[in-house]
Amino acid sequence: MYRIFKSRIILCLLVSLPWGLLAQTAREIAGVSITVTNLERAIQFYEGVLHFKKTSEYTLNAAAAKSLFEVNENIKVATLKLGEESIELWECKTPGRAIPADARSNDLSFQHIAIVVSDMEAAYQQLRKAKVQFVSTAPQTLPDYLPAAAGISAFYFRDLDGHNLEIIHFPKGKGNEKWQKPGDQVFLGIDHTAIGIGDTDSSLDFYDAALGLKVAGNSENYGSEQEHLNQVFGAHLIITGLKAQQGFGLEFLDYLSPPGGRLYPADSKVNDVWHWHTTLFTSDLNTLITSLKERTKARHGKISTFQHPVFGRVQALLLRDPDGHAILAVSPE
Repeated sequence: MYRIFKSRIILCLLVSLPWGLLAQTAREIAGVSITVTNLERAIQFYEGVLHFKKTSEYTLNAAAAKSLFEVNENIKVATLKLGEESIELWECKTPGRAIPADARSNDLSFQHIAIVVSDMEAAYQQLRKAKVQFVSTAPQTLPDYLPAAAGISAFYFRDLDGHNLEIIHFPKGKGNEKWQKPGDQVFLGIDHTAIGIGDTDSSLDFYDAALGLKVAGNSENYGSEQEHLNQVFGAHLIITGLKAQQGFGLEFLDYLSPPGGRLYPADSKVNDVWHWHTTLFTSDLNTLITSLKERTKARHGKISTFQHPVFGRVQALLLRDPDGHAILAVSPE
């Protein structure tokens, strides 16, 4: 049986317009935030193994944390940059639940970032030297019978808290042109964050129709290389890539098989180690809420105002997509 998706756009032209003309359109996917158990240890891993650089450190005060995340405590946050892209590592005072030891890539709680490398073998050997926990058996180069992904090589592994990460190499003609610029760096930047989803159409209603991300490409992946990449036997999935006007991309991982991937826990909190949130810049949060109400039944919290060391004074709103993934929508105050 085949699933037919109402949105099969292969490529959309992304037009850059002023914020005022983009009331319902996402301006930028600005980063992802990952909950860690020990901030200093996590910084050492991302800097020492993956060549990120810490650019700032701040505390999200208890009032903002309670308003945004329903956690009444200060949260320590470090911003790290690789190339032009950034992530944040969050440490909560009260530890939450660990990532299950048997978590799999087809679980709906799955999320990772794809770190682009200029030389897959050099990057892989550095990960081996650091004794990272493997997910993939070894780097995999996707075959020619997957035309959208053919020639792309990738490798999955885990950080010290068990979060899935990916290194990815694009051959000429694939991926963003900036990944082909000559240079002597092995770890270049972040291409996208990927999330496990249950249904592509429902996710498009949320991310495309309501939030304003635009479909930038898709692929249907299967075969032994895909199985060895994500360690899911019989893996057959639809991948849909989306983009805002700026920032890195977001990918849906919609598994046609195997069935049985676990749901995102409905009672998830920011201190649970499986927590990620994707930061999305938009022009107006109230307009965004109206768009969500018109098009989806997505959950959202209260608008909170706080001072961010990079973004300045902002308004922020925590959303949950149809599968439970957290989105932090941010706009200028």
